[in-house]
Amino acid sequence: MPRRNRPDRGRARDARGGAQPELGAATGWARAESGADGDWLVRTVPGAQANKVYRCPGCDHEIRHGTPHVVVWPADETGSVADRRHWHRACWDARARRRPHRRW
Repeated sequence: MPRRNRPDRGRARDARGGAQPELGAATGWARAESGADGDWLVRTVPGAQANKVYRCPGCDHEIRHGTPHVVVWPADETGSVADRRHWHRACWDARARRRPHRRW
């Protein structure tokens, strides 16, 4: 008997047994991530939508036009537009080993 593919395995289930979407997934703009440094909302920016130059707080290098990256802000109610930061995906994933800093 062939196995059944279950792409939603590991996701939380609601009371009816259906998969619960991640925070922000219903609108398609962000997902929730938790780490030792707190809870964050993370939005992936594809290269085609990266129209400005940003500075990554993880490595202090520029994120140039057309470079895919992530936008991150605190998940609590105190997070605002001013708290958003643009990170290289690799820098964001390595933030536990490499703290944000600014080289002078």
